[in-house]
Amino acid sequence: MCAFACAVAAPRGDAVVGKEKADSERCIECHSPDPRLSGPDNGTGGRFAKLTGQAPDYLVKQLRNFRSGERRHDFMAMMARSIDDAAAADIAAYFASLPVMRGDGSGAAPVAREFYVAACVECHGEAGKGGKTISGVNAPVIGGQDQRYLEKQLTDWRSGERRNSPDGAMNRVTKALTDDELRTLASYLAGL
Repeated sequence: MCAFACAVAAPRGDAVVGKEKADSERCIECHSPDPRLSGPDNGTGGRFAKLTGQAPDYLVKQLRNFRSGERRHDFMAMMARSIDDAAAADIAAYFASLPVMRGDGSGAAPVAREFYVAACVECHGEAGKGGKTISGVNAPVIGGQDQRYLEKQLTDWRSGERRNSPDGAMNRVTKALTDDELRTLASYLAGL
């Protein structure tokens, strides 16, 4: 089982080929190439992550985790199983080549429990723009990610529904967050 990186390294992708594959494999129907948008209609459930500017190794890891069931999402598992590692690397290279996702600038630091923000910065870097490399994989960009998506992921980490962070770090960090703190943190990160 993978902790943060899988034992087999992902092949290096080709962003030009990846753009074609992202279109033909229908990735961009949900994951917009515009760094300000997460998808054509993200709805209230925060279903679609922004992928622009995300580290390719992180994206490939997530696809592998969807395939293996380590990260659960029926539709994404089906999509991840429909492509091989080379296609995944190309698609990841394409999204990584796009401008880094960004929020609207409203990311004022949460007043309560600001130490959680410090915990975010430790792995995800200043303004959530990526940072620490763990087991050869970059921590994901979270600054500017869709608020509803972040809130859903933080809720899933807290409940244990999602468990694919290294050594369960995200599960531990989110365990003590109240619903209000979780929403505030998601709002803060989305606005960066």
